[in-house]
Amino acid sequence: MDPLVIAVDSSTTATKALVVDAAGSVIASGRAEIPLSTPGADLYEHDPADWWRSTSSAISEAVAGLSADERRRVAALCITPQRQSFALVDADGIAVRPGILWLDGRATAEVVELGSEAVHALSGFQPDVTPSLYKIAWLSRHEPEAMARAVRLTGVHGYLVHALTGLWLDSAATADSLGLYDMASLSFSPRLTELAGLRADQLPELCPPGSPMGEVRPDVLAAWGLPGMVTVVAGCGDGQAAGLGAGATRTDEAYLNLGTAVVAGVHSDTYRYGSVYRTDAAGLPGQYVLEVVQNSGAYLAGWFRSELGDPALRGAPDPGLEAAAAAVPVGCGGLVALPYWNAVQSPYWDPIARGAFVGLSGIHSQAHLYRALLEGISLETARNLRGLQEDTGVPLTSVRVMGGGQRSDLWRHVVADATGLPLTSCDVAEVSAMGAAAQAIAYVTGDPIADTARRLAKLGAVTEPDEAAHGIYEELSAIQADVYERLSPTFAAQHAFAARHPL
Repeated sequence: MDPLVIAVDSSTTATKALVVDAAGSVIASGRAEIPLSTPGADLYEHDPADWWRSTSSAISEAVAGLSADERRRVAALCITPQRQSFALVDADGIAVRPGILWLDGRATAEVVELGSEAVHALSGFQPDVTPSLYKIAWLSRHEPEAMARAVRLTGVHGYLVHALTGLWLDSAATADSLGLYDMASLSFSPRLTELAGLRADQLPELCPPGSPMGEVRPDVLAAWGLPGMVTVVAGCGDGQAAGLGAGATRTDEAYLNLGTAVVAGVHSDTYRYGSVYRTDAAGLPGQYVLEVVQNSGAYLAGWFRSELGDPALRGAPDPGLEAAAAAVPVGCGGLVALPYWNAVQSPYWDPIARGAFVGLSGIHSQAHLYRALLEGISLETARNLRGLQEDTGVPLTSVRVMGGGQRSDLWRHVVADATGLPLTSCDVAEVSAMGAAAQAIAYVTGDPIADTARRLAKLGAVTEPDEAAHGIYEELSAIQADVYERLSPTFAAQHAFAARHPL
């Protein structure tokens, strides 16, 4: 009988679980929310116990939808986690403090002090608030007692693997996001470990992506109602998994996730690092993903609708606002948005940059502001993809688009027009989870992960760019870049002011 696999996507807001067959069809699914704690400005935390609670709950819900025969066919499980989020745990695997998330901004001072081009070249990550390295260093300075009590430091994937198997193992394609790698060798760097204030024995052992890590504990299987052995397969980060779920496995194929953050990337056979992108370990063993990232994506559109839109919708998509913004001429008459509500990653890597509208006048309405935000995000995406192609020397032939943002017809067309590239939609709801499914299916079938990912990918409609609109956006992009350069010193002054006079 054909095997089934369980694919888990543990994200910032929820854990999703899919049961998938060898043809890539989703047989059953489950979902459980993860509470988000914001104890202060720029502080974002999870209770790590919720990573496991939500995972077990989502899998239980998915398995409940299976027949007895289907339950016997479940052979493997693979997890794709949110990246750059981590926990400190004691000898029993219990967190000694709340887990710190990828979007947490507490370590700005450590980024400025410890970040360097040498660290970038070694780790593949630009000095930025996102890599865990700087937040771990913050803990070493501000919570040394927690660091001393911690027997292990673990990312979400390693934490869940321990809950599933009892083993402290992690995937080489998920532990990389801690920012502690010698990325060229895909292993932990003693230099960066020391810089963070860690001991080598606090780090997990690593397994290649797609390899078996152990078997799910019998008591866990019994709680889910699964009768047979289930192998845990080493996964990769949710960004890399999205590329696999989209079937974008070649160096000229990009994935573009219009999610909470906007993330785009291409695979690389060799290690390289650059000014525009960060370098991740790929879900394909021994390969890399060159990834551009903008922390303010659909989050920013949702913020606008929540704070400045129809209060009755509570931030939900607003068809009326979309229609009004679509009626605004391309370029909003020169109104420029810097979409840096959560600082700026690619291409500037500026942890103290902030958002701005420049060029406001009495003629501008709510619709103009909303469209300007979508255009500002999209112009940055175009700039990043352009820089990625220039660095690699490989023109993009395909961009596979996914995430909640692609459901906006307006935003999808703005991105296509800004980049000048056709966008091919991914016709699956949980693309990252499908990337994890591809890794698990490749393990049970013995086929290469790349071949499996391409076979399972479900692609849909293509959004073609408009040449006239593209020309307008190229002109506006130059203005946007100039605005950032001119405001950069102001951001530094504002950051210093906010430190003295916080909200």
